[in-house]
Amino acid sequence: MAASAGAGAGGRGGTGAGSGTGPGAGAGTGRPAVVRARRVVVKVGSSSLTTAAGGLDADRVDALVDVLAKHAEQDEREIVLVSSGAIAAGLAPLGLAKRPRDLARQQAAASVGQGLLVARYTASFARYGRRVGQVLLTSDDTSRRAHYRNAYRTLDQLLAMGAVPVVNENDTVATDEIRFGDNDRLAALVAHLVRADLLVLLSDVDGLYDGNPATPGTTRIEEVHGPAELEGIDIGSAGSAGVGTGGMATKVEAAGIAAGAGVPVVLTSAVHAADALAGRTTGTYFHPTGRRAAGRLLWLAHASTPLGALVLDEGAVRAVVERRTSLLPAGIAHVEGEFTAGDPVELRDEGGRAVARGLVNFDAKELPRLLGRTTHELARELGPAYEREVVHRDDLVLLRA
Repeated sequence: MAASAGAGAGGRGGTGAGSGTGPGAGAGTGRPAVVRARRVVVKVGSSSLTTAAGGLDADRVDALVDVLAKHAEQDEREIVLVSSGAIAAGLAPLGLAKRPRDLARQQAAASVGQGLLVARYTASFARYGRRVGQVLLTSDDTSRRAHYRNAYRTLDQLLAMGAVPVVNENDTVATDEIRFGDNDRLAALVAHLVRADLLVLLSDVDGLYDGNPATPGTTRIEEVHGPAELEGIDIGSAGSAGVGTGGMATKVEAAGIAAGAGVPVVLTSAVHAADALAGRTTGTYFHPTGRRAAGRLLWLAHASTPLGALVLDEGAVRAVVERRTSLLPAGIAHVEGEFTAGDPVELRDEGGRAVARGLVNFDAKELPRLLGRTTHELARELGPAYEREVVHRDDLVLLRA
């Protein structure tokens, strides 16, 4: 039976982010890539900022800001903060005893809580003369080319002007179809978007363990060099506070996304934030396993929800997967779902396996009469607008090699 990974002792603590002298903190600066990092994305979970009943804990927020502001000033770092906590902060003001399950009341709580959250950060960073800029994203904002560029420009300009971007999912308007699902994954994608040198995931857990931390002999995993090292470990799921959506599984998934895109990751608890940023051997360090992906393709792979599917014949699968070509109408066997031009769709082989994901250039209702025909033939019959790819290779990401 696989071991169950989870949080260890000393994960949360009572004072929020601090000096890192408790369990899990290490001596020395054993992580040179962390020390060298100049642009850093830090993600903090709801349970590290709020009480279990809802409502912001001002002391926890201030303790985190103390660490971030000092590292930004002393080490001349640019900090992007991906912060959960909007829904949790809105629970108590709305008289909600716990996080609601329905989307409408979650959106209402986020609407109230987001203002409280940003106001608290604004006041806390002001103690250090730092300005705060709020950036709310949905996955739809970042898988489309123009939206992706706009998101990057906004974040980059905020950093250039000395502000601290506070990023969150736009829970007040996001629907099930355009949600990231958790801020761990959002943080990994933001780290790629802003071309960060480091991602730090902070929560109420102090690292990844090789089993249930309550079991004698279980130890914290200090370094992960690739997914193969986690085989046989049951990552587990839920966090302990009951106000967030993420657990250890989402954190490890996020670390894998970032590391696979060339960004090193430190996973630890908020009380060890200072040690994590200083490069000490706290928490779990995920070494980069890949290179930075082109532009928004990482978002397309991990943040988009396909609204339909295109089933390809064998030749088209080879062309897309092996030769990395665009998808032409001649190679499509049939169309599934309802979508419009610009929507994300899944590309499947005839066995139903997803091989790629891309942004389609035609509406679903247009495609049936185009299938199996060449673009030259379509251009002669229907006009030059039809001499184009169904999915251009620049808008396509492979899901399996």
